[in-house]
Amino acid sequence: MIYTQTNNFPRIAYNKTGSGPSVMLIHGFPERNTLWRNLVPLLADRYMLITPDIPGTGESLPGSEQTSIEGMAHFIKAIIDNEKIEEIIIVGHSMGGYIALAFAALYPENVGGLSLVHSTANEDSDEKKHTRMKTVQLIRNGAKDMFLNQMVPNLFAAHFKEYHPDLLDEQITRGKEVNSESMMAFNIAMAERPDRKQILRDATFPIQWIIGKEDMVIPCKETLAQSTLSNTTFVSIYEECGHMSMLETPGKLAADLDRFFNYCFKI
Repeated sequence: MIYTQTNNFPRIAYNKTGSGPSVMLIHGFPERNTLWRNLVPLLADRYMLITPDIPGTGESLPGSEQTSIEGMAHFIKAIIDNEKIEEIIIVGHSMGGYIALAFAALYPENVGGLSLVHSTANEDSDEKKHTRMKTVQLIRNGAKDMFLNQMVPNLFAAHFKEYHPDLLDEQITRGKEVNSESMMAFNIAMAERPDRKQILRDATFPIQWIIGKEDMVIPCKETLAQSTLSNTTFVSIYEECGHMSMLETPGKLAADLDRFFNYCFKI
């Protein structure tokens, strides 16, 4: 693990694995950088992979300011600056995709490509914002474990849940490692994030979409509609896959990312 810090982030923790062109893999909620554990070995012989713990997860401490998606994009910039990287491909899963889009809005000159893995450029609907606030109240009332027990199974396709109950239990356990304060802050940050579709329209870099046909969190129809907004687009739709292709179909995801990286880096 590599550590650095800024005035706003007292401890920034990330792993760096492999060699070659630079790629950042940003995990989603409620996870840490070990989300990518099955993917990194499949790509590390061709790329230098940076996998951060976002602030308030794993070994990264929360920032000194209120948690926001934009603030976490600044956190990602601090890592890139620490590594003296000028151009990087950003891969973001779910909430990590929201961070990736915010990074692209703030620092487009550093983006060589943007891969949105089960994510969306849409802001939350009013209904979704209401649900997030209910989640915050549940966690504040001590029901974090109950929330995770209900939420995590819905991240996976039906057949995967049936045949991999141990992995679901492992994911629930990992989610419980995120403290309640961070979990509440992430939900508020996601509810307050703006619509980012203009980033797609203005992008001068390629954009990739990884979509699960059985994704119950971000429906296939929603992401497909956005995939037509950018000039250079890669779209992969996975049958019998939910919201977690890095665990459900890591080999397929690695192959699609590799093709996208090759195009972006002109390898």
